[in-house]
Amino acid sequence: MEKLATPDVTIADIIGDLDPIKAARGGHALSSELTIHFGLLPRAHRGIFAINELPDLAGKIQVGLFNILQEGDIQIKGYPVRLPLDMMMVFTANPEDYTARGKIITPLKDRIGSEIRTHYPATPEQGIAITAQEAWTARNGTVRLAIPQFMRELIECVAFESRQEKRVDKRSGVSQRMPIACLESVVSNAEQRALLAHEEVAVPRPSDLYAALPSITGKLELEYEGELRGAESVARDIICQATARIFKKTFDSPPLEPIVQWFELGGTLKYSDAAPTHELYAQFKKIHGLLDKTQTLGLKPKDEPGLLVSGAEFILEGLYALKKISRNEELGYFAERRTPETTDEEPPKVGPRRRVLN
Repeated sequence: MEKLATPDVTIADIIGDLDPIKAARGGHALSSELTIHFGLLPRAHRGIFAINELPDLAGKIQVGLFNILQEGDIQIKGYPVRLPLDMMMVFTANPEDYTARGKIITPLKDRIGSEIRTHYPATPEQGIAITAQEAWTARNGTVRLAIPQFMRELIECVAFESRQEKRVDKRSGVSQRMPIACLESVVSNAEQRALLAHEEVAVPRPSDLYAALPSITGKLELEYEGELRGAESVARDIICQATARIFKKTFDSPPLEPIVQWFELGGTLKYSDAAPTHELYAQFKKIHGLLDKTQTLGLKPKDEPGLLVSGAEFILEGLYALKKISRNEELGYFAERRTPETTDEEPPKVGPRRRVLN
């Protein structure tokens, strides 16, 4: 049995209270245990009783739990009641909450048998495994789902970058629920695009991360500097940092100059987030070497076109994150035109020559 601790929780909710109507109907004295309407704790006899966010529980309620753990009894309306309960009691709390919102009273904390401290995933591989286990991705719908591995790494890297971001409150932290919700939103956006385009396979793309911004901003507590910048702007910066990190890890030193050169020669690429796979595949094919570089991501030329399109978009996003190319809403992907460098020393100005006659 589980109970969320809130300041309005009473002894009657957890342990019980006298029921005068029950005493009157049964003809029992108020001191009789038969007049008690038992709460959640006695009803969890021979089971497990869990209280979440224990510091939010009022001090007098914690004292009642202490008496049960220590003596096995409690006083209700001045009447001592013996509660020989056989159960396991489990409490959860964030360490920062001991001083931020409440406190676990010392006698109760001393009676807790074991304290287990959890932590964030130590490696991205652990985070990917947890997210894949908890996220709702097995939709069993009309569209088959194919999630590229680099997209799973990118989503997990967003969580890791968020935990290191200076504009995010470290005391609140970023829980593992953020990449779980982000993956579910990314998959939903990919499914919606596939249904609108009447495609059989839904493949998430890096651009779907921006459609999942609400699932990221809702999990971030910002510092003062982050509040000034705005949650959405901070989230976009985090996505860009995560893309750059995964891109540099995957593409150690690949020859990507032909792709950058295509944009420097005046090429631009603009498309909608809901663009179908065949349309993007045709556009990416015009960029020399772009689809071939997706093999570095573990893709093969005979894979689903949606996977190749997702990989090609990841390469473009990586080049944008490393500032090799630019991107805006008006032009899409493009390259800034380089202006010729000017030197500090200017050539001497030559004026009209005059001949002097003596």
